Amino acid sequence: MNTIRPCGCKGVRTCLSCEADFQIAKPSLQEEFQQLESWSYCVQCELLQPGWDTVRVQEMHEKHKKEEGLPLPGILVQEQFLSAQEGAQLMADLDALPWDISQSGRRKQNFGPKTNFKKRKLRLGSFAGFPRSTEYVQRRFEEVPLLQRFQTIEQCSLEYDPSKGASIDPHVDDCWIWGERVVTVNCLGDAVLTLTPYEVQQTGKYNLDLVPQYEDELRAPLLEEEQLVRYQGKVLRIPMPNLSLIVLYGPARYQFEHSVLREDVQERRVCIAYREFTPMYITGEDQQKGDPVRDKSKLFWEIKTII
Repeated sequence: MNTIRPCGCKGVRTCLSCEADFQIAKPSLQEEFQQLESWSYCVQCELLQPGWDTVRVQEMHEKHKKEEGLPLPGILVQEQFLSAQEGAQLMADLDALPWDISQSGRRKQNFGPKTNFKKRKLRLGSFAGFPRSTEYVQRRFEEVPLLQRFQTIEQCSLEYDPSKGASIDPHVDDCWIWGERVVTVNCLGDAVLTLTPYEVQQTGKYNLDLVPQYEDELRAPLLEEEQLVRYQGKVLRIPMPNLSLIVLYGPARYQFEHSVLREDVQERRVCIAYREFTPMYITGEDQQKGDPVRDKSKLFWEIKTII
């Protein structure tokens, strides 16, 4: 279906509402992925260990043999990035802002420039910075070595509602405008990020063809073909605990599609996604086009209350 539905879904994106209203049969990604060999990331080992259930894999940490773990460069999971009090206040602040409907049962709050991924066009649009109530989260990035000199140019709050079958299909974040570090701060609810090796389907998809232009600047070098073989036929599961920080970079960011399965959203989940520019828009040929966005991204505004 190519029309936008009342629920916000369009194309192949669906939620429980439009699946019922339009008799859309959506294949189960979980069933498909469970046919593969499953590995889950152990936050303490910093390695993937056999198993689908991320909670059980964490509980089994003392029995893990590091030499039998599967490494994947480009994953950071930092638990307790926010305190419980900060998480509660952040949720109150986010819910004080309007939510917009999005696809696949999600709602969003988007602060950033206008982007056209297919035409590779960037416009400032109405972007005027970020809510002041979220400023401290960005400031805290400076305490994370991996996020040194990370300048947020898009901040997007995402809500996943289990009653709507909320999910996000496998994808690679755009590589023309969004930089290497894909950052997520989990504000409410536990979930799992599911990774599968990306298989080239069409030239230019996700603008991955631009990556060679800045590949030498990546924080973790991409895997060679012979290295990628060990991940074929596998599905990789990364826990996203409430109040945690998740960063994908290097191979995990560019050579795997990531998704959030419907079955992994058991309660209201809210996260904030942060994106930086690619090097072309920081020091490269498109720097002048990126300057106005970077200037606005330094601003934080107060929520106006009506008395």
